[in-house]
Amino acid sequence: MRQRTVLDEAEISRALTRIAHEVLEANKGAEDLLLLGIPTRGVPLAARLAALIARIEPGADAASLAGSLDITLHRDDLRSGRLRAAGRTEVPGSTVDGRTVVLVDDVLFSGRSVRAALDALSALGRPEAVRLAVLVDRGHRRLPIRADHVGKNLPSALDERVSVQLRETDGTDAVIIAGEKD
Repeated sequence: MRQRTVLDEAEISRALTRIAHEVLEANKGAEDLLLLGIPTRGVPLAARLAALIARIEPGADAASLAGSLDITLHRDDLRSGRLRAAGRTEVPGSTVDGRTVVLVDDVLFSGRSVRAALDALSALGRPEAVRLAVLVDRGHRRLPIRADHVGKNLPSALDERVSVQLRETDGTDAVIIAGEKD
């Protein structure tokens, strides 16, 4: 199997910095902003974006910007037998009501995880707006979902695997694409 690195640590850092600026611009600042990471790697990405936003925006507090949204019980593949343990939903400020929520994930592929996240979010309350930020958009959507903020568009074949590695979960930062041998 051949594999290649498509984003290294510096490129991931630049992509997240750009996304942080885009989020702030779209929201006209950090007021009423909430970044909810979709486990597993969306959670550290949301925390990194919150830290970047806090550095850029005067008065913004990273701890009050980032949380996590467990989507386990809202997935449409529960009957497939590929269950994972339910995670935790953590919402700083205790509510999503009236806030702009940015769902954060590592890879956007079919759109099914995002659909589950929208269901999980609606069970928590009624945000003012919902946006989506992803580090990698690899295409192949099966649902009408698109990201508002994308680190890298990565056209890929269906038989290729896109793997995001983050120092918080994997000890290193990289985006790797692996496919069948030529």
